[in-house]
Amino acid sequence: MKFKKLGDMLAATGVITEEELQYALKKQKETKNRLGKELIEEGIITEEQLIDTLKLQLGLDSIDLTKTLIPNTLSELVPKKIANNYGLVPVKLEGDQLYVAMSDPLNFMALEDVKAVSKKRIIPLIATEESIQRNIASLYGNEGAARAIKEMKREIHDAPVVSILGDSFASNIIDNDDQSAPTVRLVNSLIERAVIEHASDIHIEPNEKEVRVRMRIDGLLRHIMTVPKDLQASVLSRLKIMGGMDITERRIPQDGRSNARVRSSEIDLRMSTLPTIYGEKFVIRLLDKNTQLLDKSKIGLKDEDLEKYMQLISQKSGGVVLIVGPTGSGKSSTLYTMIRELNTEQTNLITLEDPVEYNIAGINQVQINEKTGMTFSGGLRAILRQDPDIIAVGEIRDGETAEIAMRAAITGHLVLSTIHTNSAVSTLDRLLDIGVEPYLISSALNGVISQRLVRKICPNCREEYIPSDEELYSLGLSSDTQHKFYHGVGCPHCFGTGYRGRIAVFEILTMNKRIKNAISFGAKREEIAELIHNDRKFVSLADNCRKLVLEGITTVDEAKRITNSEDYDYEN
Repeated sequence: MKFKKLGDMLAATGVITEEELQYALKKQKETKNRLGKELIEEGIITEEQLIDTLKLQLGLDSIDLTKTLIPNTLSELVPKKIANNYGLVPVKLEGDQLYVAMSDPLNFMALEDVKAVSKKRIIPLIATEESIQRNIASLYGNEGAARAIKEMKREIHDAPVVSILGDSFASNIIDNDDQSAPTVRLVNSLIERAVIEHASDIHIEPNEKEVRVRMRIDGLLRHIMTVPKDLQASVLSRLKIMGGMDITERRIPQDGRSNARVRSSEIDLRMSTLPTIYGEKFVIRLLDKNTQLLDKSKIGLKDEDLEKYMQLISQKSGGVVLIVGPTGSGKSSTLYTMIRELNTEQTNLITLEDPVEYNIAGINQVQINEKTGMTFSGGLRAILRQDPDIIAVGEIRDGETAEIAMRAAITGHLVLSTIHTNSAVSTLDRLLDIGVEPYLISSALNGVISQRLVRKICPNCREEYIPSDEELYSLGLSSDTQHKFYHGVGCPHCFGTGYRGRIAVFEILTMNKRIKNAISFGAKREEIAELIHNDRKFVSLADNCRKLVLEGITTVDEAKRITNSEDYDYEN
């Protein structure tokens, strides 16, 4: 095989110009990325253009790893360290020929190293980098987990649980090697796979005969693997040591926290246990500290919603702005976006959080600690004595906190907070239910931002289709609509799901005089809801979902999934 320089190949085929090549080469010296990755990250080429060029110039085949079942035995031919270092994964063995999927088949050193360790003739195949990383995690994670489970089963009857667990996990590097204890390797492989899959949570759930492991990816739980029941105590003890919990306590819920480095990512792990009839259920929330806080344009705010958002956070006379939605709807991200937007040298902005998820320079961030008496209500009282301009309360959980926040807003402070409700209308019900007086709500509340997260159609496998009458009816559209509809058919980029990434969808209520007066005079929920829906400026969550479907950003199924509530009716 004759090797050519990638840049020369791309320039020769007209995919990039010589100026773009020189720019990418200059940036490459700073980032240390491979040239192909640098060109993609700079937006000069797409991954499809890169693959097409390599196929054409080198005469190589590409492979769809989402449709390829890789035998676990191939992990014995190519060590995980080589697979990670070079971004490749073995996919098939035929006689003395080993087929290897690579994102950079021009890497001569990678091919030579794989040839040396495998003692096979190497046939390179081209695949997307993301699909390769996912299959590395799956192949070596499954193999490593299976091997760790076998070793644990051998050791479990000969040694106490704690003796095989190793030292505290805090600030550790997640990198399985043969020197680690099997329990450590098993737990590390789960965390590493969760990071590569961009999972937000890991669920470890004991059942009667086994322990189920699931991960929440793009908002939905997916089954990953099962662990034998007799290894349950070992795994949970390891996790408890990681989180600084009491490994002898199994009867009451516990919370823990740990930090870890997975490859180049700093990950914050929030842990919690819950006793069940079959043992303790363990949930780990993963927060990537390297993730940049989003700005308002990147979380999905646009047009009228963006205008109303800016109106709410620009109130000079103070007031309360509430961000609402169920768990996992992106409320914290929107709150941090607001905080970042309002963070200026002239402003005293203080937050009250449980826990502090992101550290922001220039912000006074306060961590809730109920054991020492630092509660939301107590902390809010203390903050009011610190000459604040803007107060951000992580969550309003009770009437006392809500009332203090409302009174602070009346005295000229801008108060930002979140609350668990389903919609703008139900937020007003919730405030009344926890004991906030109607006159306080009408005087202090500036607006409510209700939101959900919807999965976006994968741009690489997005295709047009003809919707059914049922789908059209669910969106409030007639069968003769001229709009185009799209869905994802599944590809290596989205791992066959048809979706890639998520975006927030909003309904933003700005309080007007009619709504404020209705609340103040104790109007019924139905009357307030009618006033809100009759407000020309109000766009419901369902209507915004419909817009995303008609713009080809998400699907009808996603819109139906997140608006499956009596509060959202397209007929309104």
